Amino acid sequence: MYDAVLVPTDGSDAVDRALDHALRLASDHDATVHALYVVDRRIATANSGDLHDEVVADLETQGADAVEAVRKRAESAGLDAVTDVRHGTPDKEIVAYADEEAIDVIVMAPEGKSPRERIRALGSVSDRVADDAGVPVFLIK
Repeated sequence: MYDAVLVPTDGSDAVDRALDHALRLASDHDATVHALYVVDRRIATANSGDLHDEVVADLETQGADAVEAVRKRAESAGLDAVTDVRHGTPDKEIVAYADEEAIDVIVMAPEGKSPRERIRALGSVSDRVADDAGVPVFLIK
């Protein structure tokens, strides 16, 4: 039923809770776990001064660490894992990745660590992914 399970990650504790469920789901279906981190272009744009390159490099390092943590947990559970770090708007990149990689289900936490996403008027990344994705989205609280 599921061959590919996507776990978007921002490296927060909330992702650990979602990952527990994603690994169980992937194990039940012998699916590949995909870990995706998106370097938010809005943060990079907001830091367009002298520190821009340093901020982007730091976010890329955080992303590499975050997807590596997911990969290690998946492989420890005996599952295949694929990782990717992309640049863009998180919800749009998550949906695009799901389409491009033939993802069957997205498992994510509705709260992460981005202060910007906590502004209610913007809504959350998970809300926008759930609205726009062409596959089921499991939101783990």
